Amino acid sequence: MADPSSYRPRPGEIPDSPGVYRFRDEHRRVIYVGKAKSLRQRLANYFQDLTNLHPRTRSMVTTAASVEWTVVSTEVEALQLEYSWIKEYDPRFNVKYRDDKSYPYLAVTMNEEFPRVQVMRGHKKKGVRYFGPYAHAWAIRDTVDLLLRVFPVRTCSAGVFKNAERTGRPCLLGYIGKCSAPCVGRISPEDHYELAEEFCDFMAGRTGTYLRRLEKQMAEASDEMEYERAARLRDDVGALKKAMEKNAVVLADATDADLIAVAEDELEAAVQIFHVRGGRVRGQRGWVTDKVEEITTGALVEHALQQLYGEETGDSVPKEVLVPALPDPVEPVQEWLTVRRGANVSLRIPQRGDKKALMETVQRNAQQALVLHKTKRASDLTTRSRALEEIADALELDSAPLRIECYDISHLQGDDVVASMVVFEDGLQRKNEYRRFQIKGFAGQDDVRSMHEVITRRFRRYLAEKEKSGEWACAEDTPVNGTPAGVPPTAEDDGVIGGPKDDDGRPRKFAYPPQLVVVDGGRPQVAAARRALDELGIDDIAVCGLAKRLEEVWVPGEEDPVVLPRSSEGLYLLQRVRDEAHRFAITYQRAKRAKRLRSGPLDEVPGLGETRKQALIKHFGSVKRLRAATIEQIQEVPGIGRKTAETIAVALARSAPAAPAVNTATGEIIDEEEPDTTGGSSGESVSAGLPDDRRGQET
Repeated sequence: MADPSSYRPRPGEIPDSPGVYRFRDEHRRVIYVGKAKSLRQRLANYFQDLTNLHPRTRSMVTTAASVEWTVVSTEVEALQLEYSWIKEYDPRFNVKYRDDKSYPYLAVTMNEEFPRVQVMRGHKKKGVRYFGPYAHAWAIRDTVDLLLRVFPVRTCSAGVFKNAERTGRPCLLGYIGKCSAPCVGRISPEDHYELAEEFCDFMAGRTGTYLRRLEKQMAEASDEMEYERAARLRDDVGALKKAMEKNAVVLADATDADLIAVAEDELEAAVQIFHVRGGRVRGQRGWVTDKVEEITTGALVEHALQQLYGEETGDSVPKEVLVPALPDPVEPVQEWLTVRRGANVSLRIPQRGDKKALMETVQRNAQQALVLHKTKRASDLTTRSRALEEIADALELDSAPLRIECYDISHLQGDDVVASMVVFEDGLQRKNEYRRFQIKGFAGQDDVRSMHEVITRRFRRYLAEKEKSGEWACAEDTPVNGTPAGVPPTAEDDGVIGGPKDDDGRPRKFAYPPQLVVVDGGRPQVAAARRALDELGIDDIAVCGLAKRLEEVWVPGEEDPVVLPRSSEGLYLLQRVRDEAHRFAITYQRAKRAKRLRSGPLDEVPGLGETRKQALIKHFGSVKRLRAATIEQIQEVPGIGRKTAETIAVALARSAPAAPAVNTATGEIIDEEEPDTTGGSSGESVSAGLPDDRRGQET
């Protein structure tokens, strides 16, 4: 591990101008390439106290042994040079989008005497028109098969073409009318080239001209009573329309645009691109990358643009590129795209309408791609085994933690405080053993105290189950929060939801201990979890915490965290466990809050179901009018007897407001009608209690 100060440039050596810099390791290999508007300011950020650097940046600067730079005139030149060097050196610490396949394109070889339509992959060749990319090669072949009725362009290989020239006999497609057979002279090279250009025009989205022309020819043939020719033209029109239907119109006005969406977490990011030409989605592609450096969404978008358009020119770069976040600064990137296209390119974030709706679709695809990538990675047995071994080594455990439990606390500004417990066995989720907790020991926001309570309750149940099964006999009852450790939980300590059943049908609580407890948080949460286990006399279960901001692993009693390598499968597994606990907790917290906000005075009436609540509100119009009604009037509602009416009247009287609302400016008594709903408190709309970005933040 190198000390960055050993190769730090002397003051004044680094110019204050745009440029591109390279970090090299001790073997002179380029490990990172970056660009900067000001080289002096950017490089100074790398040579500061290592504790202030992001772990991934810290790993890069300690791996490097030297740094060098090249000054350029503009930021656009810096962008171009950065792309060239990344392609040339393939630095290990740069963002590199990877994919598990090479996307197929529909290609027309316009650089040949007799252009050929074919499926092509890999690097693009000069003089070849490309359309796509497509997700599957068969999708290209289906489209071409339909279009060859109208545009019978050559599709055969060079060997087949030469053999047909030698024998004077065309292939099968020539006999059935799906090839104009230039190999035997049925069409001149000039006419065949024009036919290929028409094929390209149609694929580029200029479809209306050909449809109108064929429909006109069909009508003329029909008027001249050439019904067989009219039928063939009718079939040609149908083939073109069927080919067009394969790509539904998603944007009006024949828009040409590429839409780029990014789904990311702390370690990886997935990028999805929809290619829209003529208002239709003509292709889709995507990549996944490891986030080997601290990087924003805008920077991920910039790298995606470099990879997508770095070798493209002309119409291959669309007029409009829609992205979820703009690079900072955006002007050099936009100018670079304009240079590559040879005309203005708009780079922006869609705000409304069809483009925003389509961007949401692309975003969903990106999110699904990231989930699928993680699922494939997690399903590999070898990878899971390596992850467990790395965790055991990092935490100095005696064996791999085959059962891991993770806990997270969720609340909204101290209200509806809940917790979750998720279980992973052999690196895989065990959803039937997930648990949810309601925090009951205190009110308010205190994540550390909440974590202590949850761990205590979970493992108190574990000890009770062991005693019940005879596996362990409590030598000494150790009180914890007023309850002995060996005593089964009481009704007051309830609040655990879900789980498998025992033979007698009762919920099985916590019969199995984990080898590792993971908490979502840093040193305070870890200390609280360890203290709870110590109070219960449990010392054979390891504890660690995963801090979300820097992905640092904290262990009890240590001043410094354990920093797992970014590429570590162990860190990836811990992150999955932590994120699943967070998802499970926040889902429960939202459901609990929504139920509370929907509750109203009628919910306090025992035996009053949803149907009769609705009937009461429909009859009286609001809870306020129902509260003012007599028992006899309440009895008029179908299904409401005198006893139920009396219970309703008593419940509503108890929940009546103490005093009317008063406008303090005018002294006027505010007499507002209540909303027509079965939920919510008197005089208050249920939606008024719903949280938004201005009301608070969930954790």
